[in-house]
Amino acid sequence: MRELPGGTVTFLFTDVEGSTKLLHELGDGYADALGEHRRSLRAAFAANDGVEVDTQGDAFFVAFSRARDALAAAKAGQEALASGPRGRGLSLQAAMEEALRPADAGGP
Repeated sequence: MRELPGGTVTFLFTDVEGSTKLLHELGDGYADALGEHRRSLRAAFAANDGVEVDTQGDAFFVAFSRARDALAAAKAGQEALASGPRGRGLSLQAAMEEALRPADAGGP
């Protein structure tokens, strides 16, 4: 894992809207949809200098050194999911928060 940024850090939290309903609709196909979701979002985060802190299910927790990068990653992720090859039109919920993290702080 890349080192987390120090100073003012923007945290991005994402979650697929309606994922429980999607799980029931897709059944066994949900695993493929989840894999596609993770690949798309990780590409968007990496392209905008995000550092993945944690992921559970379809939710991500990612740190950015600049708020505009977090916003760009959220937008790119939403667009990728909405127009994905499976044409499911997934909708991404995102929340951002800024915090001061000392540059010498250890751990996530």
